[in-house]
Amino acid sequence: MKPVLLVNRAPNMTSLRQMKMRITTDDQKFPGMKKFKVHGKELKSLPRSLFSMLDLEVLDLSPERETCLFFQLTSIPKEIGQLALLKVLILDTNQLKSLPEEIGYLKGLERLALSNNLLRSLPSNFCKLRALKSLHCSNNQFRDLPEEILNLPDLVFLDFSNNYLMELPAAISNMSNLQTLLLNYNQLQELPESFCQLQRLETLWLSSNNISSLPANFGKLSRLDWTRWCTSSALDGNPLRNPPMHVAKQGPKAIGQYFKSKQGKNVVER
Repeated sequence: MKPVLLVNRAPNMTSLRQMKMRITTDDQKFPGMKKFKVHGKELKSLPRSLFSMLDLEVLDLSPERETCLFFQLTSIPKEIGQLALLKVLILDTNQLKSLPEEIGYLKGLERLALSNNLLRSLPSNFCKLRALKSLHCSNNQFRDLPEEILNLPDLVFLDFSNNYLMELPAAISNMSNLQTLLLNYNQLQELPESFCQLQRLETLWLSSNNISSLPANFGKLSRLDWTRWCTSSALDGNPLRNPPMHVAKQGPKAIGQYFKSKQGKNVVER
């Protein structure tokens, strides 16, 4: 019989004590929240004690600008699921191709930053992040909007800009609480009619896609303000013809009137 090797998985208490001394609560972005930032070489091999700090609320595993070319994460340990009180997880600017299923254990997570990675999909347990309000996934390699995010009830901010999205699922209408949706720099050719049910949208960026026509009921997105806050990120870079670009930039009301008048002409012609 081969001898059984016993691995001591107990955290190094001295190391844990030192790590806890680095917890801060004075970050202006997260006032009063217990935050830990991993620096430089630590990203090459995350300290085991990190996942024993069970009272953490904010964890920043994004490399500093000056070191990001040298020290980046290529994977996230499954032990991330132990940080049950985590509300903010920042994983921007790494080399992540996937996330562990255990991320679904972070039931209190409200903000997740995944921009500037190599992600093409999300784990199936991602749908359990029911408290998630803000999801940043720009500059990755997504070709489809992941099904796992379509039924997150509290999601109000979603950024999937700079990916390879070619279409949006009809079930996007399930994301009824979305207020900000950033989809610029993709390969979208159209928006589904169900998109018009996202009637809480206030900010929508669609620039640099292949959209030639907007849905006929787009005028229902009455909270969307392209007249006051229209920027180059809103619509520029699309071959928009229906309605014409100069009409679309006037906002949902003008778009609604355009389609209504067009429908009226069609009735007369018949």
